[in-house]
Amino acid sequence: MICAGIDAGSRTIKVVVMDGSTRDVLAAGSADQGVQQDRLAGELLDRLLARCGRSRRDLSRTVATGYARHAVSAADTTITEITCHARGVRHRVPEARTVVEIGGQDSKLLRLSPAGAVHDFSMNDRCAAGTGCFLEVVARRLGVDLAGLGALARRSTAPAAISSMCVVFAETEIIGLLAGGAAPQDIVAGVLAAIASRIAAMAGRKIASPVIFTGGVALVPGMDEALSAALGLPVTVAPDPQMTGALGAALLAADGRD
Repeated sequence: MICAGIDAGSRTIKVVVMDGSTRDVLAAGSADQGVQQDRLAGELLDRLLARCGRSRRDLSRTVATGYARHAVSAADTTITEITCHARGVRHRVPEARTVVEIGGQDSKLLRLSPAGAVHDFSMNDRCAAGTGCFLEVVARRLGVDLAGLGALARRSTAPAAISSMCVVFAETEIIGLLAGGAAPQDIVAGVLAAIASRIAAMAGRKIASPVIFTGGVALVPGMDEALSAALGLPVTVAPDPQMTGALGAALLAADGRD
């Protein structure tokens, strides 16, 4: 039985092809999101199936998740990112009790029961503050790529105070800080701390360990350290964090979940 999980995110499409009987990942990959979301998802799925000598005829079940999940015609059903990320994280880290997921357009904090079920969650999806989109604005203005933000932040000796977390005003504030003599590394350190503080505010009451960090922003070096400081708990980046949603979707496809 061959199953697939498709995470059609706001910035990136991720696909996992899985042996539904053994839960072994046969192929996994990603592609940039675009206007023709269904075509891009289908092409990525076909490439990965071909890589392991399969085609769509071999698929028993496909689950789509993510921002554009309803646009994916190859899927048999759709399941929310919350459920898929929880399933993917628990598969990789069975002892996980809290999941922080930060993607391109939203951020989430999931509380898991000892059995791995989601029993509570908080979500910021009303603006792009504290998401990958926000970090892209910061990186572009400072002339570095996302991977370079962490290296900059580690050189900071006096993190800048970031008063606005709105993407619309982020560039204006950064320009003002630079004009006032703030060092790029201090601006980045301040941004990472501000994002982490926003997640901590979402968490509200005490959260349980282990805390697992997933989503595309988990790939930004230094973001896990900022979260650890804000939450007052160790934060561990999930294995291959950008693929967690697609992995969870593939597992749920294998489970036969709707």
